Amino acid sequence: MSSYKDIKITDFTYNLPEERIAKYPLSKRDKSKLLIWKNGEIKEDIFENCGRYLPENAQLVFNNTRVIHARLFFRKETGAKIEIFCLEPVEPADYQISFQQTEKATWKCMVGNSKKWKTGILRNQFKIEGKTVTLSAEKKAQEGNSFLIEFNWDGNFHFSEIIERIGQLPIPPYLNRKTEESDEKNYQTVYAKIDGSVAAPTAGLHFTEKVLLQLSQKNIATKEITLHVGAGTFQPVKSATIEGHTMHHEQVIITKSNIEGFIQNPENIIAVGTTSVRSMESLYWLGLQLEDDTFNPGFPEVLQWEPYKKEAAITTEKALQNILKYLKSSRLEAIQFSTQIIILPGYDFKIISGMFTNFHQPQSTLLLLISAFLGEKWKEIYDYALENDFRFLSYGDSNLYLR
Repeated sequence: MSSYKDIKITDFTYNLPEERIAKYPLSKRDKSKLLIWKNGEIKEDIFENCGRYLPENAQLVFNNTRVIHARLFFRKETGAKIEIFCLEPVEPADYQISFQQTEKATWKCMVGNSKKWKTGILRNQFKIEGKTVTLSAEKKAQEGNSFLIEFNWDGNFHFSEIIERIGQLPIPPYLNRKTEESDEKNYQTVYAKIDGSVAAPTAGLHFTEKVLLQLSQKNIATKEITLHVGAGTFQPVKSATIEGHTMHHEQVIITKSNIEGFIQNPENIIAVGTTSVRSMESLYWLGLQLEDDTFNPGFPEVLQWEPYKKEAAITTEKALQNILKYLKSSRLEAIQFSTQIIILPGYDFKIISGMFTNFHQPQSTLLLLISAFLGEKWKEIYDYALENDFRFLSYGDSNLYLR
Protein backbone atom coordinates (compact mmCIF):
# COMPACT_ATOMS: atom_id res chain seq x y z
CA MET A 1 0.00 0.00 0.00
CA SER A 2 2.71 2.44 -1.06
CA SER A 3 0.31 5.20 -2.14
CA TYR A 4 -1.73 5.40 1.07
CA LYS A 5 -0.61 8.98 1.70
CA ASP A 6 -1.80 10.05 -1.77
CA ILE A 7 -5.46 9.31 -1.02
CA LYS A 8 -7.49 12.39 -2.04
CA ILE A 9 -10.05 13.45 0.54
CA THR A 10 -12.29 14.82 -2.24
CA ASP A 11 -12.93 11.20 -3.31
CA PHE A 12 -14.74 10.71 0.00
CA THR A 13 -17.52 13.21 -0.21
CA TYR A 14 -21.26 13.17 -0.77
CA ASN A 15 -24.01 15.77 -0.75
CA LEU A 16 -25.46 16.04 2.77
CA PRO A 17 -28.39 18.49 2.87
CA GLU A 18 -28.68 20.41 6.14
CA GLU A 19 -32.18 19.03 6.74
CA ARG A 20 -30.82 15.46 6.80
CA ILE A 21 -28.65 16.19 9.85
CA ALA A 22 -30.55 15.06 12.95
CA LYS A 23 -30.57 18.05 15.32
CA TYR A 24 -32.17 15.98 18.09
CA PRO A 25 -32.45 12.24 18.74
CA LEU A 26 -35.68 10.28 18.62
CA SER A 27 -37.62 10.23 21.91
CA LYS A 28 -36.91 6.47 22.15
CA ARG A 29 -33.32 5.82 21.18
CA ASP A 30 -33.80 2.17 20.14
CA LYS A 31 -36.56 3.15 17.64
CA SER A 32 -33.97 4.64 15.28
CA LYS A 33 -33.61 3.08 11.85
CA LEU A 34 -30.92 0.44 11.33
CA LEU A 35 -29.25 -0.16 7.98
CA ILE A 36 -27.71 -3.63 7.75
CA TRP A 37 -24.97 -4.39 5.21
CA LYS A 38 -23.95 -8.03 4.99
CA ASN A 39 -22.30 -9.91 2.12
CA GLY A 40 -22.93 -6.97 -0.18
CA GLU A 41 -26.68 -6.79 0.54
CA ILE A 42 -28.52 -3.88 2.16
CA LYS A 43 -31.51 -4.35 4.47
CA GLU A 44 -33.22 -2.05 6.91
CA ASP A 45 -34.98 -2.51 10.22
CA ILE A 46 -35.49 -0.79 13.59
CA PHE A 47 -32.50 -0.71 15.93
CA GLU A 48 -34.24 -2.62 18.73
CA ASN A 49 -34.14 -5.69 16.44
CA CYS A 50 -30.36 -5.52 15.94
CA GLY A 51 -29.81 -8.84 17.75
CA ARG A 52 -31.49 -10.70 14.88
CA TYR A 53 -28.60 -9.82 12.58
CA LEU A 54 -25.67 -10.59 14.86
CA PRO A 55 -23.81 -13.88 14.40
CA GLU A 56 -23.83 -16.51 17.13
CA ASN A 57 -21.04 -16.10 19.69
CA ALA A 58 -20.63 -12.46 18.72
CA GLN A 59 -18.66 -10.28 21.12
CA LEU A 60 -19.80 -6.66 21.14
CA VAL A 61 -17.14 -4.16 22.17
CA PHE A 62 -18.57 -1.00 23.78
CA ASN A 63 -16.71 2.21 24.62
CA ASN A 64 -17.83 3.08 28.16
CA THR A 65 -16.38 6.60 28.17
CA ARG A 66 -18.55 9.42 29.53
CA VAL A 67 -18.71 12.91 28.04
CA ILE A 68 -17.54 15.59 30.48
CA HIS A 69 -18.68 19.20 30.87
CA ALA A 70 -15.60 20.32 28.93
CA ARG A 71 -16.71 23.87 28.04
CA LEU A 72 -15.91 26.39 30.79
CA PHE A 73 -16.88 30.06 30.52
CA PHE A 74 -15.18 33.05 32.14
CA ARG A 75 -15.65 36.80 31.92
CA LYS A 76 -12.79 39.26 32.01
CA GLU A 77 -13.20 42.43 34.05
CA THR A 78 -13.65 44.22 30.69
CA GLY A 79 -16.73 42.06 30.09
CA ALA A 80 -15.16 39.94 27.34
CA LYS A 81 -16.42 36.35 27.39
CA ILE A 82 -13.71 33.67 27.20
CA GLU A 83 -14.45 29.99 26.59
CA ILE A 84 -11.95 27.35 27.72
CA PHE A 85 -12.54 23.93 26.15
CA CYS A 86 -10.77 21.20 28.13
CA LEU A 87 -9.20 18.64 25.79
CA GLU A 88 -6.98 16.40 27.91
CA PRO A 89 -5.17 16.44 31.26
CA VAL A 90 -1.46 17.28 31.35
CA GLU A 91 -0.50 17.58 35.03
CA PRO A 92 -1.42 15.07 36.30
CA ALA A 93 -1.78 13.39 32.90
CA ASP A 94 -4.05 10.54 34.03
CA TYR A 95 -7.74 11.39 33.56
CA GLN A 96 -9.03 9.83 36.77
CA ILE A 97 -6.20 11.28 38.89
CA SER A 98 -6.78 14.71 37.37
CA PHE A 99 -10.51 14.56 38.11
CA GLN A 100 -9.70 13.68 41.74
CA GLN A 101 -7.50 16.75 42.30
CA THR A 102 -8.77 19.13 45.00
CA GLU A 103 -6.62 22.25 44.43
CA LYS A 104 -5.16 22.50 40.95
CA ALA A 105 -4.84 20.73 37.59
CA THR A 106 -3.30 21.61 34.23
CA TRP A 107 -5.14 20.74 31.01
CA LYS A 108 -4.49 21.14 27.32
CA CYS A 109 -7.32 23.38 26.13
CA MET A 110 -8.68 25.31 23.21
CA VAL A 111 -9.52 28.92 24.00
CA GLY A 112 -12.37 30.81 22.37
CA ASN A 113 -11.85 34.57 22.00
CA SER A 114 -8.19 34.07 22.98
CA LYS A 115 -7.18 37.41 21.41
CA LYS A 116 -9.06 39.13 24.23
CA TRP A 117 -7.07 37.16 26.83
CA LYS A 118 -3.38 37.87 26.38
CA THR A 119 -2.30 37.72 30.02
CA GLY A 120 -3.70 37.68 33.53
CA ILE A 121 -5.81 35.26 35.51
CA LEU A 122 -9.48 34.58 34.77
CA ARG A 123 -11.84 33.86 37.65
CA ASN A 124 -15.30 32.33 37.96
CA GLN A 125 -17.12 32.39 41.31
CA PHE A 126 -20.00 30.00 42.00
CA LYS A 127 -21.52 27.82 44.71
CA ILE A 128 -21.36 24.07 45.37
CA GLU A 129 -23.36 22.65 48.27
CA GLY A 130 -23.85 26.17 49.61
CA LYS A 131 -20.09 26.92 49.63
CA THR A 132 -18.66 29.73 47.51
CA VAL A 133 -15.89 28.45 45.23
CA THR A 134 -13.56 30.47 43.01
CA LEU A 135 -12.04 28.76 39.96
CA SER A 136 -9.10 30.56 38.37
CA ALA A 137 -7.48 29.88 35.00
CA GLU A 138 -4.00 30.92 33.87
CA LYS A 139 -2.26 30.40 30.53
CA LYS A 140 1.04 28.57 31.02
CA ALA A 141 2.14 27.83 27.45
CA GLN A 142 0.92 27.55 23.87
CA GLU A 143 1.11 24.35 21.81
CA GLY A 144 0.02 24.97 18.23
CA ASN A 145 -3.64 26.00 18.38
CA SER A 146 -3.96 24.83 21.99
CA PHE A 147 -2.91 26.21 25.35
CA LEU A 148 -1.77 24.67 28.62
CA ILE A 149 -4.13 26.11 31.22
CA GLU A 150 -3.54 25.78 34.94
CA PHE A 151 -6.75 25.70 36.97
CA ASN A 152 -6.73 26.53 40.69
CA TRP A 153 -9.69 26.44 43.07
CA ASP A 154 -10.58 26.40 46.74
CA GLY A 155 -13.17 24.59 48.85
CA ASN A 156 -11.73 21.06 48.78
CA PHE A 157 -13.88 19.88 45.86
CA HIS A 158 -12.70 17.46 43.16
CA PHE A 159 -12.02 18.89 39.71
CA SER A 160 -14.75 16.57 38.37
CA GLU A 161 -17.26 18.29 40.72
CA ILE A 162 -16.06 21.72 39.60
CA ILE A 163 -16.55 21.15 35.87
CA GLU A 164 -19.78 19.22 36.41
CA ARG A 165 -21.14 22.25 38.26
CA ILE A 166 -20.09 25.12 35.97
CA GLY A 167 -19.09 23.45 32.70
CA GLN A 168 -21.25 22.77 29.68
CA LEU A 169 -21.62 19.52 27.73
CA PRO A 170 -19.97 19.98 24.29
CA ILE A 171 -22.41 18.83 21.61
CA PRO A 172 -21.11 18.54 18.02
CA PRO A 173 -20.51 21.88 16.25
CA TYR A 174 -22.47 20.78 13.14
CA LEU A 175 -25.72 20.73 15.16
CA ASN A 176 -25.56 24.53 14.97
CA ARG A 177 -27.39 25.00 18.25
CA LYS A 178 -26.68 25.53 21.93
CA THR A 179 -26.49 22.68 24.42
CA GLU A 180 -29.91 22.06 25.97
CA GLU A 181 -30.92 20.28 29.15
CA SER A 182 -32.12 17.26 27.16
CA ASP A 183 -28.58 16.75 25.80
CA GLU A 184 -27.37 15.92 29.31
CA LYS A 185 -29.08 12.55 28.99
CA ASN A 186 -29.38 12.17 25.22
CA TYR A 187 -25.67 12.72 24.50
CA GLN A 188 -24.49 9.95 26.86
CA THR A 189 -24.72 6.21 26.25
CA VAL A 190 -26.73 4.25 28.83
CA TYR A 191 -23.50 2.44 29.81
CA ALA A 192 -21.26 5.55 30.07
CA LYS A 193 -19.23 5.47 33.27
CA ILE A 194 -15.59 6.58 32.86
CA ASP A 195 -15.24 10.40 32.64
CA GLY A 196 -12.97 11.77 29.93
CA SER A 197 -14.52 12.33 26.48
CA VAL A 198 -15.34 15.63 24.85
CA ALA A 199 -17.59 13.86 22.30
CA ALA A 200 -19.87 10.86 22.69
CA PRO A 201 -19.16 7.49 21.04
CA THR A 202 -22.39 8.05 19.14
CA ALA A 203 -22.92 4.55 17.69
CA GLY A 204 -23.68 3.51 21.26
CA LEU A 205 -26.45 6.07 21.71
CA HIS A 206 -29.00 3.67 20.16
CA PHE A 207 -28.59 0.99 22.84
CA THR A 208 -31.09 0.79 25.70
CA GLU A 209 -31.22 -1.42 28.78
CA LYS A 210 -33.93 -3.41 27.00
CA VAL A 211 -31.75 -4.04 23.92
CA LEU A 212 -28.77 -4.99 26.10
CA LEU A 213 -30.97 -7.48 27.98
CA GLN A 214 -32.18 -9.01 24.71
CA LEU A 215 -28.58 -9.43 23.57
CA SER A 216 -27.56 -11.13 26.81
CA GLN A 217 -30.52 -13.52 26.45
CA LYS A 218 -29.11 -14.45 23.03
CA ASN A 219 -25.74 -15.20 24.70
CA ILE A 220 -24.09 -12.33 22.88
CA ALA A 221 -21.12 -11.25 24.99
CA THR A 222 -20.59 -7.57 25.76
CA LYS A 223 -17.13 -6.20 26.54
CA GLU A 224 -16.38 -2.70 27.75
CA ILE A 225 -13.25 -0.78 26.83
CA THR A 226 -12.47 2.92 27.29
CA LEU A 227 -11.32 5.38 24.65
CA HIS A 228 -11.61 9.04 25.61
CA VAL A 229 -12.85 10.74 22.44
CA GLY A 230 -10.98 13.94 21.61
CA ALA A 231 -12.19 17.07 19.81
CA GLY A 232 -10.06 15.98 16.86
CA THR A 233 -12.85 13.60 15.90
CA PHE A 234 -14.61 16.67 14.40
CA GLN A 235 -11.44 18.06 12.81
CA PRO A 236 -11.97 18.31 9.05
CA VAL A 237 -9.29 17.10 6.67
CA LYS A 238 -8.04 20.35 5.15
CA SER A 239 -5.17 18.95 3.08
CA ALA A 240 -5.74 17.76 -0.51
CA THR A 241 -4.21 14.38 0.26
CA ILE A 242 -4.33 12.49 3.54
CA GLU A 243 -0.55 12.83 3.97
CA GLY A 244 -1.06 16.41 5.17
CA HIS A 245 -3.53 15.48 7.92
CA THR A 246 -2.32 14.89 11.47
CA MET A 247 -4.49 12.59 13.56
CA HIS A 248 -5.12 13.42 17.21
CA HIS A 249 -3.96 11.16 20.05
CA GLU A 250 -6.60 9.49 22.23
CA GLN A 251 -6.20 7.59 25.50
CA VAL A 252 -7.35 3.95 25.64
CA ILE A 253 -7.76 1.46 28.50
CA ILE A 254 -8.44 -2.25 27.87
CA THR A 255 -8.50 -4.74 30.74
CA LYS A 256 -6.52 -7.97 30.98
CA SER A 257 -9.74 -9.99 31.33
CA ASN A 258 -11.01 -8.54 28.06
CA ILE A 259 -7.76 -9.44 26.29
CA GLU A 260 -8.21 -13.00 27.58
CA GLY A 261 -11.78 -13.03 26.24
CA PHE A 262 -10.65 -11.84 22.80
CA ILE A 263 -8.03 -14.62 22.68
CA GLN A 264 -10.55 -17.30 23.68
CA ASN A 265 -13.13 -16.18 21.11
CA PRO A 266 -11.39 -14.25 18.31
CA GLU A 267 -14.24 -14.73 15.82
CA ASN A 268 -17.08 -12.25 15.40
CA ILE A 269 -15.65 -9.34 17.38
CA ILE A 270 -18.01 -6.49 16.55
CA ALA A 271 -17.07 -2.95 17.53
CA VAL A 272 -19.75 -0.50 18.64
CA GLY A 273 -18.50 2.69 17.04
CA THR A 274 -15.38 3.88 15.28
CA THR A 275 -13.77 4.62 18.66
CA SER A 276 -14.00 0.91 19.51
CA VAL A 277 -12.71 0.02 16.02
CA ARG A 278 -9.62 2.20 16.46
CA SER A 279 -9.00 0.88 19.97
CA MET A 280 -9.29 -2.77 18.98
CA GLU A 281 -7.17 -2.48 15.84
CA SER A 282 -4.50 -0.62 17.84
CA LEU A 283 -4.10 -3.73 20.00
CA TYR A 284 -2.63 -5.66 17.07
CA TRP A 285 0.11 -3.05 16.52
CA LEU A 286 0.97 -2.96 20.24
CA GLY A 287 1.32 -6.75 20.14
CA LEU A 288 3.62 -6.41 17.14
CA GLN A 289 5.71 -3.82 19.01
CA LEU A 290 6.17 -6.34 21.82
CA GLU A 291 7.28 -8.88 19.20
CA ASP A 292 9.84 -6.66 17.47
CA ASP A 293 11.01 -4.95 20.68
CA THR A 294 9.81 -1.43 19.81
CA PHE A 295 7.22 -1.29 22.63
CA ASN A 296 7.70 1.59 25.11
CA PRO A 297 6.37 0.49 28.54
CA GLY A 298 6.71 4.05 29.88
CA PHE A 299 4.39 5.46 27.22
CA PRO A 300 2.79 2.81 24.99
CA GLU A 301 1.44 4.36 21.80
CA VAL A 302 0.40 3.51 18.25
CA LEU A 303 1.42 6.25 15.82
CA GLN A 304 -0.61 7.41 12.83
CA TRP A 305 1.32 5.72 10.02
CA GLU A 306 2.55 2.66 11.91
CA PRO A 307 0.20 0.14 10.21
CA TYR A 308 1.42 1.25 6.78
CA LYS A 309 5.14 1.26 7.52
CA LYS A 310 5.35 -2.11 9.26
CA GLU A 311 4.82 -5.57 7.89
CA ALA A 312 2.07 -7.41 9.81
CA ALA A 313 4.44 -10.27 10.53
CA ILE A 314 2.49 -12.11 13.26
CA THR A 315 -1.02 -13.48 13.69
CA THR A 316 -3.72 -11.62 15.61
CA GLU A 317 -3.68 -14.33 18.29
CA LYS A 318 0.10 -13.93 18.72
CA ALA A 319 -0.28 -10.15 19.05
CA LEU A 320 -2.93 -10.53 21.76
CA GLN A 321 -0.90 -13.23 23.52
CA ASN A 322 2.07 -10.84 23.59
CA ILE A 323 -0.04 -8.18 25.32
CA LEU A 324 -1.40 -10.70 27.83
CA LYS A 325 2.11 -11.96 28.61
CA TYR A 326 3.29 -8.36 29.11
CA LEU A 327 0.38 -7.57 31.46
CA LYS A 328 0.99 -10.69 33.52
CA SER A 329 4.74 -10.14 33.80
CA SER A 330 4.19 -6.46 34.70
CA ARG A 331 1.39 -7.37 37.14
CA LEU A 332 -1.01 -4.98 35.40
CA GLU A 333 -4.78 -5.41 35.25
CA ALA A 334 -5.15 -3.31 32.09
CA ILE A 335 -3.15 -1.93 29.21
CA GLN A 336 -3.31 1.86 29.02
CA PHE A 337 -2.01 3.44 25.84
CA SER A 338 -2.36 6.32 23.38
CA THR A 339 -3.49 5.75 19.81
CA GLN A 340 -3.11 8.02 16.81
CA ILE A 341 -4.00 5.28 14.32
CA ILE A 342 -5.60 6.34 11.04
CA ILE A 343 -7.54 3.65 9.19
CA LEU A 344 -7.55 4.22 5.44
CA PRO A 345 -8.82 2.36 2.36
CA GLY A 346 -6.48 -0.60 1.85
CA TYR A 347 -6.06 -1.23 5.60
CA ASP A 348 -6.27 -4.93 6.48
CA PHE A 349 -8.47 -5.30 9.57
CA LYS A 350 -6.80 -7.57 12.12
CA ILE A 351 -9.30 -7.93 14.95
CA ILE A 352 -12.82 -6.73 14.18
CA SER A 353 -15.18 -8.49 11.78
CA GLY A 354 -18.07 -6.03 12.03
CA MET A 355 -19.17 -2.70 13.43
CA PHE A 356 -22.12 -0.61 14.49
CA THR A 357 -21.70 2.99 13.40
CA ASN A 358 -23.64 6.13 12.56
CA PHE A 359 -23.43 8.06 9.28
CA HIS A 360 -20.38 10.31 9.11
CA GLN A 361 -19.55 13.71 7.71
CA PRO A 362 -18.27 14.06 4.13
CA GLN A 363 -14.48 14.29 3.82
CA SER A 364 -13.84 13.05 7.37
CA THR A 365 -11.33 10.52 8.70
CA LEU A 366 -14.32 8.52 10.00
CA LEU A 367 -15.66 8.17 6.46
CA LEU A 368 -12.20 6.96 5.40
CA LEU A 369 -12.38 4.30 8.13
CA ILE A 370 -15.81 3.18 6.87
CA SER A 371 -14.46 3.00 3.33
CA ALA A 372 -11.55 0.88 4.55
CA PHE A 373 -14.09 -1.67 5.80
CA LEU A 374 -16.67 -1.46 3.00
CA GLY A 375 -14.56 -0.53 -0.02
CA GLU A 376 -16.44 1.39 -2.72
CA LYS A 377 -19.72 -0.02 -1.32
CA TRP A 378 -19.84 2.90 1.12
CA LYS A 379 -21.20 5.11 -1.70
CA GLU A 380 -24.04 2.69 -2.42
CA ILE A 381 -24.91 2.52 1.29
CA TYR A 382 -24.91 6.29 1.74
CA ASP A 383 -26.95 6.78 -1.46
CA TYR A 384 -29.48 4.25 -0.15
CA ALA A 385 -29.67 6.06 3.20
CA LEU A 386 -30.19 9.45 1.56
CA GLU A 387 -32.92 8.05 -0.70
CA ASN A 388 -34.70 6.25 2.17
CA ASP A 389 -35.03 8.97 4.80
CA PHE A 390 -32.25 7.91 7.15
CA ARG A 391 -31.15 10.58 9.63
CA PHE A 392 -27.46 11.55 9.63
CA LEU A 393 -24.60 12.20 12.07
CA SER A 394 -24.45 12.02 15.89
CA TYR A 395 -28.18 12.00 16.67
CA GLY A 396 -29.05 10.17 13.46
CA ASP A 397 -29.72 6.55 12.53
CA SER A 398 -27.47 3.50 12.79
CA ASN A 399 -25.63 1.03 10.57
CA LEU A 400 -24.48 -2.53 11.14
CA TYR A 401 -21.71 -3.67 8.78
CA LEU A 402 -20.81 -7.36 8.79
CA ARG A 403 -18.33 -9.36 6.79
